[in-house]
Amino acid sequence: MKNIYMTCFQFFISYLLLLAAPSFRNNLVMFAKVVFGISKSHFLELIRSESIYLGTRRKLSKKCSKMSAKYKVVMVRHGESEWNLKNQFTGWYDSKLSETGKKESTASGEALKKSGLKFDVAHTSVLLRAHETLCPILDIIEQKDIPIFQTWRLNERHYGGLTGLNKAETAAKYGEEQVKIWRRSFDTPPPPMEPNHPYYDCIVNDPRYADGPKKEEFPMFESLKLTIQRTLPYWNDVIIPHLKEGKRVLIVAHGNSLRGIVKHLDNMSEEAIMALNLPTGIPFVYELDENFKPVVSMKFLGDEETVKKAMEAVAAQGKAK
Repeated sequence: MKNIYMTCFQFFISYLLLLAAPSFRNNLVMFAKVVFGISKSHFLELIRSESIYLGTRRKLSKKCSKMSAKYKVVMVRHGESEWNLKNQFTGWYDSKLSETGKKESTASGEALKKSGLKFDVAHTSVLLRAHETLCPILDIIEQKDIPIFQTWRLNERHYGGLTGLNKAETAAKYGEEQVKIWRRSFDTPPPPMEPNHPYYDCIVNDPRYADGPKKEEFPMFESLKLTIQRTLPYWNDVIIPHLKEGKRVLIVAHGNSLRGIVKHLDNMSEEAIMALNLPTGIPFVYELDENFKPVVSMKFLGDEETVKKAMEAVAAQGKAK
């Protein structure tokens, strides 16, 4: 019976947290501590469960779907890369897709084709793994000729000195908690990429960055906060105007650049976005009202169990073997 009460409590509190202002979230934490005798850290772990998040989002989307949506945007995190497969910190290193990633790209295209969604414009990063995901999608939905905008502002988060390191080995060396902070904290960046780093030259001197970022703004590391600061200007200055023009928008980018947009759209707390693991190669849809507020939020074009397992796989990358 206690487990039943706790399950109901988890759902109820997670529902409120998605709607609540930050000050009210803090009151909920105190309520949980007093009534249920659980610590703040335990409480946050409970509400970070992807299964709770997905279930709540699905119910909210059904409720909100009755409201009027004016704009629609579809996002896809690129398929698994070769460095994802090796469990290495990738960041701005230009890793190609793995064989699994290529299959995920095809599956994304098939899901979009089945949904009947069409697009007028696509936005992506300058990194190859995003482009290798986008091209098969457009081929499958027979829209290879739509305009494609590429920008470094949609690049993955820059992992600085961690670039190229194996996540599990790094966790074994520094501890899982430290790696979790580097991977998922909101405003704590990893160590900087120094000029003697083995991948410094191939990233900093890549000709794709000749027109930006400027030398003084070229990152040597990024927290999620810093990633959002360079991603949102592109959302506001380029993507929003396209939506206002009536264009149907597809974004194929990376886990952290997309998490930044999701945090912005859903007004998620720093704690909530830290817990969100976007799966590779599964499209998700946002429907927005006239003020660009979500009417339908993060609707995945895939069954819930598949999405949940894919999220769990991403979350497990930073654990020591």
